[in-house]
Amino acid sequence: MSFLKKIFNKDKPVQRKLTHVDQLLVGDIIVLTDSFALPETLRNQQLQVTAVNSYEYENNIQTEWTLQGNDDLLLFLSLDVDDATELKFALKILPEDVETLFNLDEFSEIFDEPGEAFLTKKADNNLTTNWSSEQYQQSTFAKVGYFHRKDHRSENISEYEGKDSGEQFEFYALYNEDQSKGVDVEVWQDGDTDVFLTIYRPLTDIIDMYPAS
Repeated sequence: MSFLKKIFNKDKPVQRKLTHVDQLLVGDIIVLTDSFALPETLRNQQLQVTAVNSYEYENNIQTEWTLQGNDDLLLFLSLDVDDATELKFALKILPEDVETLFNLDEFSEIFDEPGEAFLTKKADNNLTTNWSSEQYQQSTFAKVGYFHRKDHRSENISEYEGKDSGEQFEFYALYNEDQSKGVDVEVWQDGDTDVFLTIYRPLTDIIDMYPAS
């Protein structure tokens, strides 16, 4: 009987186990802590991975997971690897959100050389509450990157500046004093500009992960 069991169990698919964020694939779900250190849009949420993309820079490639919860709000997750690895959550905001948050003359200095803009928050709206910080200092100016709608962990992407190299953009970044929050700006070749509020959190803020069924 045990021999027959072994034969029939051979074709049974092995359930994926998720032990690290970097293993996430489309359809997987993460569960976040209920800590009040998180914005309400993240706190105690179950978020599903809807896409995996890649950001290619001269010296590294970053994985980005698109996340979606019950409220249809799109969020983005990546890993910030420095002395310690942190979760980097990003929230895309609209021009009217930028206008509420910042003085637009100050904000435009982000694109002026040598890239030393200093932003002071004016006010939040319902979306940006707990995502924003009081002040930001620019640290990155016009860094060239390429965006690929591919998962570089399993799909080949072209070499930096190679053929079919993805969508080119310029990257600008600002951080608050303790670098727990930031502002990312991506300027695309057609002039479109995307602005994100970012928040950096420990890996332990993800309290569970479920593989796609």
